Amino acid sequence: MLDRIGREQARATSLVRYAPDSVFPEHTHPGGEEILVLSGTFTENGTDYPAGWYLRSPDGSSHRPSSRDGTTLFVKLRQFAAEEQEPVRINTNEASRWHGQPHRLLCPLFASVAETTQLQRIAPGERLFCAPLAGGAELLLLEGEISAPEGRYPKGSWLRFPEGDLPALLGHFFILKRDISARPH
Repeated sequence: MLDRIGREQARATSLVRYAPDSVFPEHTHPGGEEILVLSGTFTENGTDYPAGWYLRSPDGSSHRPSSRDGTTLFVKLRQFAAEEQEPVRINTNEASRWHGQPHRLLCPLFASVAETTQLQRIAPGERLFCAPLAGGAELLLLEGEISAPEGRYPKGSWLRFPEGDLPALLGHFFILKRDISARPH
């Protein structure tokens, strides 16, 4: 568990591992569910999603998840706005999903007035943030290493930064990045 607010039915961010031949009963997700398949193959209602797939299921959606070979997922629960009603399924392995400069490639995953979620590949020595954060940010380091004044962060690190912060992060990395929009004061 990376972050949890609440008890049994909680807003949560976690890394989830399914053993081979895992099957779970159909269930509903109040507040929605966001998944990035990190390894293996995740199966949802009979459809296979191998590593690299990004899934967003809206508030009140239901599914029957399983995995024949096992899988590791990055999962966020109960974090969607009520107006987000469209499911999203993106294969981030498709080259056509990526754009940008050679030193910074982006794969957009989701955007709203409240947040922007994307994958980024950053070249060695490039700074991740160039201005103070308008509303905060979260990162999951998928490959490489991030260097910061306080030390180094290896693959698998999950970092959260508050509004107004300007993290001095350098490195050669592949991240899942979520920018949180500024909240009205």
